[in-house]
Amino acid sequence: MIEYRGNSVGAGSPLPFSPATVVGNLIFVSGQASTDQGGAIVADSFEGEFRRSIENLRRILREAGTDLHQAVQIRAYVRDAMQLGLYNQLYREYFAEPYPARTTLTGCLPDSIQFEIDCVAVIPPAV
Repeated sequence: MIEYRGNSVGAGSPLPFSPATVVGNLIFVSGQASTDQGGAIVADSFEGEFRRSIENLRRILREAGTDLHQAVQIRAYVRDAMQLGLYNQLYREYFAEPYPARTTLTGCLPDSIQFEIDCVAVIPPAV
């Protein structure tokens, strides 16, 4: 059975996608960027945008009954490859070994954002 969480999980968007979709015990979270609760982009330093994006991801995961430590796959998008060192440093603050499978792409974001992240995470059974 597929359960769609749609705009009830995470910041909504006028675009045709759900912030997160739950299938079985997995949650697939669409790309999260540095946005406020209304979905407006919040420009900041790379670190500020990274942290806000991670917190947006964390909020969606928590609403579904899971958290970052249950992430099994991460895809990250970094506008400027010069930020990869800082990206890896900050990433280690939020994810620990064994790290999720990860793909990182650079040079693929518009000028309006510096970082975006999506993930697949396990939702543990309710105790």
